[in-house]
Amino acid sequence: MTDPFVPHVIFGFDPMWVSAAILVLAYALIVFGRLNRAVVALIAACLVVMVGGLDQNEAIAGINWDTIGLLTGMMILVSISRRSGLFQYLAIWSAQKANASPAGILVMLQLTTALVSALLNNVSTVLLVAPVTLAIAEELDVPPFPFLFAEIFACNIGGTATLIGDPPNILIGSSAGLTFDAFLRNLAPVIVLVLAAQMLMVHVIWGRKLSATPESRALVMGMNAPGMIADPVLLRQALGVIGAVLVAFIFSRPLHLQAATIALAGAAVLMLLDNWQHQDAEQSEKVHRTFADVEWITIFFFIALFVVVHAVEVSGLLALLAGRLVTLTGGNVAGAGAAILWMSAGLSAILDNIPFVATMIPLLKNAAPAYGGFGQIVPLWWCLALGACLGGNGTLIGASANLTVVGIAERNAIRFPFMQYLAYGLPMMIVSIAICQLYVWLRYF
Repeated sequence: MTDPFVPHVIFGFDPMWVSAAILVLAYALIVFGRLNRAVVALIAACLVVMVGGLDQNEAIAGINWDTIGLLTGMMILVSISRRSGLFQYLAIWSAQKANASPAGILVMLQLTTALVSALLNNVSTVLLVAPVTLAIAEELDVPPFPFLFAEIFACNIGGTATLIGDPPNILIGSSAGLTFDAFLRNLAPVIVLVLAAQMLMVHVIWGRKLSATPESRALVMGMNAPGMIADPVLLRQALGVIGAVLVAFIFSRPLHLQAATIALAGAAVLMLLDNWQHQDAEQSEKVHRTFADVEWITIFFFIALFVVVHAVEVSGLLALLAGRLVTLTGGNVAGAGAAILWMSAGLSAILDNIPFVATMIPLLKNAAPAYGGFGQIVPLWWCLALGACLGGNGTLIGASANLTVVGIAERNAIRFPFMQYLAYGLPMMIVSIAICQLYVWLRYF
C-alpha cells in the first residue's frame, strides 16, 4: 500500500497556509484581475507543485478525471448535434410554445432545466440547454444573461433533489448507504420550494421587464421550426446516441459505468457515425471542427483548479475546519445541522464542493457516536447535501455548471462578469439556504 503523500514546502513554511494563500490569490486574480481564468489557475497549480505543496503524481491524482471526461464528451456530443439543426429547432419550438413571450420562455427554461438536471448531471444539462437559450435570445433580440443566470440556478437546484443529480449527492449516497428514494423523499420537497422562490425572484428582477417587439414575436411565431433541421440523418443519429447516453446516465450504477465513460463513449460513437461515410480529408476537417468546439479554456481551468484545491485538502485545512465544527457543536444534532448547512454553502461558493464533501463524510461518520449513533445523524447528511449543492450558486466559480455556462457564453462573445453574477447570485443563494434551514428544522429537529 502506498504511503499517503506528505507535503514538504520550501523553507519549512506551513503547507496549510501556503496552499491556502495560493488558492486565495488565484481566486482574487480571477475575480478582480484581467488575466484569463485558465491562465491564472494553471500558474497556481504549477506553483503549488513547485513549492512542495504537492508532487506531480499527487497533483495528477487530485484531478477529478470523471468531471473532465464528462465535460469533454458532452461538449463533443453538443458540437455534432448542433450541426444537424437540433438546437435551432428546439429554440424556435420552445419560443412558440411560450407564445414568444420572453417572460414565459424564462419560466419554461427554468422548469425544464431543473427537471432534466434532477435526472442527469448538472454539467450535461447546461451543455444541452445553454445553446438553445442563446438561440432563443438571439431570435427575440433580448439579453441572454438573465436566461443563462436563471438556468445556472435552476440546474444546481434541480440536481440537489436526487441521488444522481449532483456529484456531492453521489458521494454522500454511496458512503452513507442512502438510496435514490431516500434522496427524493427528503430533498425533493424543499427543492420544489427553493425553485419556486428562485423563479419568483428571477421574475421580479428580470422577467417582468423583458420584452420583445411585436415584429420579433410575430417573426418567431411564423417561423418554420421543422425547416431548421439541416441534416435529418445526422439528427436521427444524434438523437439516438444522446438518448442512449441519457439512459446510461440514469442506470449508471447497475451498469457499473462512470459518467465520463458514458459521455466519451457516446461522443466516440457519434463521431464515428458522423464520419464513416466520408473520405479521409473530409473526416479530418470534420473532426478538427468538432474538437475546436470543445471549451478548452473551461477544461484546463477545471484541471488546474482541481490541483490547487487538492493541495488545500492534502494540507489538512479542510479537515481542520470540519473537525472544529464537529467539536464546537458537541452532541447537539440541530446545532450541528445548522452549522453544516451554512458552512457547506459558504465554502462551496468559493471551493469545489467535491473534496469538501469527501472530507466531511468520514468526519461525520467518526462523530456519529457523539450524536447518538448513525441513525441520529441522517439529517446531517441532508444538511450537507443541501449546503454543498445549493451553495455553488453563490459565486460564478462555485459549481461546475456555472463555469460551463461561462465558457459557452464566452465562446459566443457574451460577457458574463463575475461581480455581476455575485451581486445577484449570493443573495439568492442565501435565501435558498434560509428556506432549507427552516425546512430541516421543522422536519428533523
